[in-house]
Amino acid sequence: MAPKGDRRVTLIRYFLWHPLTPRPLRFSRTRYLRHWTIHRAWNLYQAQLRRERQLELQRQWQAMQAACEELRTGAGDGGKLFRVSMNKRGVFTDMFPIEYGRMQTEGPSKDGWNHEWKRA
Repeated sequence: MAPKGDRRVTLIRYFLWHPLTPRPLRFSRTRYLRHWTIHRAWNLYQAQLRRERQLELQRQWQAMQAACEELRTGAGDGGKLFRVSMNKRGVFTDMFPIEYGRMQTEGPSKDGWNHEWKRA
């Protein structure tokens, strides 16, 4: 009987060479070059979209900062409008800090896991 070796390696080989597993693509030189060119163009397009989104977010952030600074310094009321605008009372975010960026939707249960739970 031959040694089997590591089971993980055996499973990897089984799934890599299984008859229903699609084989890797084998392109001719010109077809590979065409594929590479299209793939590179797509990656460049995606990078451009990411850059535009980042610039838009940066522009929005700077506009918010400028508005807050204008409220703080230019209102002529000693910054009262700024303090009122930064007041978080009465907003749904009283349960957790606004710095989280999103509401918590899941958390640990107070009672732990319910082992008696059954599907209805």
